Amino acid sequence: MGNGAYSPVSAAPDTLAGAPPYAYGEESPRSLPVTPLPKRPPRIAIVHEWLVTYAGSEKVLSAVLDEFPDADVFCQVDSSKGRYAEKFHHKTFRTGVAQRLHALFRSHRLMLPIMMLAVEQFDVSGYDIVISNSHSVAKGVITGPGQLHLSYCYSPMRYAWDLQHQYLREADLRGAGWLARYALHRARIWDSRTADSVDEFVACSHYIAERIWKTYRRTARVIYPGVDTAFYTPATDKKNYYITSSRMVPYKKVPLIVEAFARMPDKRLVVIGDGPQYRQAVKAAGRNVEFLGYVGDEALRHHLQAAKAFIFAAEEDFGIAPLEAQACGTPVLAYGRGGASETVLDGRTGLHFWEQSVAAIEDVVTQFEARTQPFDPIVLRSHAERFSIEQFKSQFSAMVEQQWDAHEKRRNRGRGTI
Repeated sequence: MGNGAYSPVSAAPDTLAGAPPYAYGEESPRSLPVTPLPKRPPRIAIVHEWLVTYAGSEKVLSAVLDEFPDADVFCQVDSSKGRYAEKFHHKTFRTGVAQRLHALFRSHRLMLPIMMLAVEQFDVSGYDIVISNSHSVAKGVITGPGQLHLSYCYSPMRYAWDLQHQYLREADLRGAGWLARYALHRARIWDSRTADSVDEFVACSHYIAERIWKTYRRTARVIYPGVDTAFYTPATDKKNYYITSSRMVPYKKVPLIVEAFARMPDKRLVVIGDGPQYRQAVKAAGRNVEFLGYVGDEALRHHLQAAKAFIFAAEEDFGIAPLEAQACGTPVLAYGRGGASETVLDGRTGLHFWEQSVAAIEDVVTQFEARTQPFDPIVLRSHAERFSIEQFKSQFSAMVEQQWDAHEKRRNRGRGTI
């Protein structure tokens, strides 16, 4: 300690004077006998980002709660007004300071500095396992050395890392560009630091596992989110229209899809979803584009079943929507990077295009319509079933149990009880 360097090994509380240092979890020959930790079901907390709509991460949250119904849920902002209560076992989400300040801001991203601070204020000290359902700040929740922190990661904070320049171009910052750049710089420092408190990263795709390694230099196992194949089923009555369904945020590229179809007036497009770019998408549309806004699950399923193809232009972390379409027997025309490279089989369950541009979307639609061999709904359905929600639940609960058992063994070994 004389050189000023801090060593967690030499500072371990049960290392006796003069004893050789040992790593956490390794047996110390001189540690005192300690009674084993009592066996009881672990107390679980789930930290979710925000609940505004019922989309990909919310569907995962619902599935996790099916497996761990006694878990408590912490959430930065809940503006759902109870619309999705049944999907979350009618739980009351525990919110904090961000909930009270939410009305003052136009978007969640403008609240980023506040949310980084706010997530650290959640008191999860009374729980054994903390599961962060994270694509922004949820993994920054503070946990102690006796707790197990598992982070199901959809992406490192997109707009602070490799999508920063795209975000800055598309955001309406009104002269605050350099302030935003500084805030994102601080966000990257915070994001890197808080990654160290995660015991195990679980990625939603191999694409995201690579991003986790690039950003945090941490390995991650992959557990794909599940699609509800019992609900999304094929139908035989196909109609002459294309469909896209998405939250309308910049990286989803919905206005790009709409613009492409405005240049193909003989082809009909149905657009489902809403969000910040809704007006921009409507402005780009021709008379052949129909906007339905947010619709319920039954209406979404009906439109997916009847569409001739689903259009997907995002470089997505995973993307449940293309799998919901395939489960309904509908092929997908997808940008071939990101999660779609794993969920859409080029030439078998859809077609890939390789540029996020109007011309590329026009070209892939032309290729699709020129095919003489239609896509086989049985193949589409069979592929989607590989990503069923039951598969996700089984793999996720097994992972939690495995990690908890390993965590308990490390703790008991360090306490000299093994």
